Amino acid sequence: MISRLKILIVSPEVQPFAKTGGLGDISQALPVALKKMGHDVRVIMPKYGSVDWSENACRKLDLPPMAIPIGSEMVQGNLYEASLDNALPIYFVECGLYFDRKNLYGEDGREYPDNAERFIFFSRAALEACKSLEFQPDIIHCGDWQTGLICAYLKSIYAQDPFFKKTASVFSIHNLGFQGNYPSALFPLTGLPPELFTMHGVEFYGAFSMLKAGLVYADAIATVSQTYRREIMNPENGCGMDGVLRSRKKDFYGILNGANYAEWDPRHDALIAKKYHPGAMQGKSVCKNALRKTTGLTIKKTQPLICMVTRLSQQKGLDLVMKGFDELLAGGAAFILLGSGEPVYEKFFLRQSQRYPQKFFCKIGFNEELAHQIIAGSDILLMPSEYEPCGLTQMHAMKYGTAPLVRSIGGLRETVKAFDLKTKKGSGFKFLPLELKYFLKSFRKAESVFKDQNLWRQLVANCMAENFDWDKAAGHYARIYRKALRNRLA
Repeated sequence: MISRLKILIVSPEVQPFAKTGGLGDISQALPVALKKMGHDVRVIMPKYGSVDWSENACRKLDLPPMAIPIGSEMVQGNLYEASLDNALPIYFVECGLYFDRKNLYGEDGREYPDNAERFIFFSRAALEACKSLEFQPDIIHCGDWQTGLICAYLKSIYAQDPFFKKTASVFSIHNLGFQGNYPSALFPLTGLPPELFTMHGVEFYGAFSMLKAGLVYADAIATVSQTYRREIMNPENGCGMDGVLRSRKKDFYGILNGANYAEWDPRHDALIAKKYHPGAMQGKSVCKNALRKTTGLTIKKTQPLICMVTRLSQQKGLDLVMKGFDELLAGGAAFILLGSGEPVYEKFFLRQSQRYPQKFFCKIGFNEELAHQIIAGSDILLMPSEYEPCGLTQMHAMKYGTAPLVRSIGGLRETVKAFDLKTKKGSGFKFLPLELKYFLKSFRKAESVFKDQNLWRQLVANCMAENFDWDKAAGHYARIYRKALRNRLA
């Protein structure tokens, strides 16, 4: 088996170029970790018009334009190149028709009506880019529904292509709730053989599903925690795909994400008011005071500052937060929220900021610098998610000595250990039933521990001692890549 793998990571978003959630972070950190292991790694993503390219050195490659079939039409695309973390090449597929937009996937709460075409184009272009670049990958690692068609292309249109004869695919599920399901009338745009549109192929309740293409045709499947892997093979959490996942059980792996400590570590974080580490924690107080001044919040030293940095969607447990909002602030805590998403949540939290101007600060949108400042300056992070495949924010928070309060599901269950008052072990607070009384009970425990500063200092030390470095996860992925190659070549 090949010791040094040639790996292409295909993702619709990669930090620092484009990011809407954890996928962008993972698509940045994993390839860098794999590169450190000695593998030849490249990354490819769309060249979005919403990216400020003046801040990201990017050059157009001197290659002929790629002609990509979309149904009976041919659409041209070009390749650009930059460097990811000064470590490896990242390529961008440029096509003004599809990617010169204000946002990545949609506007005003609605996805772009041609998203199917956009990511059919991108999937096919990623494969053609390999040929243009003369980069013959052993593994193509596809991330989420936007890239699922690549797995189907490799098993059909490109199956007899000598260039991809020894190329295996791995498909990652970061959130099964996002599936890329589109009307069957759009299926011909893929160029895939008609016989793939069956219940055993890409057909999903009459639609065609890009996510299902990845699940069915990848040589191996991965998701972002062992717990989430178990959860989504059950009908309750399987979003209609549980049967497909059970059928692929032997090729389906759960690998806990890592945290990108190159960007998220208070020892060297240039975005926060004062750097700190377990042996010198004064910076944590400085960060809290700076955050208090930035937001205009009033809070006593004996009361915690709680926060959420999140996408505003039902998945994130925001209905619980809304129901318990007044009680969260009743004991004197202050609250900061940063995020954007569904209008119903944006409107609610903006109203609360008017009701509680000295106790609640709400910023709609996303700002990377403010996110770091919030995580560094807060005491408690709320993540009462209805489901959470892995979660990265709780890992970042622990590194900064900010204790997570989470619902014990998915990756939250695996990464946060409940704090025990007797043994003084544990890294946060947990509850399971999706009910307000259990959420608030857990929060009251957190408030109580905060009042005992000796206990709280121990909890903070426990948090900061946790380590979710990407090296371990990258090693697991390398083993899966080799299994996928064996499946492909068998």
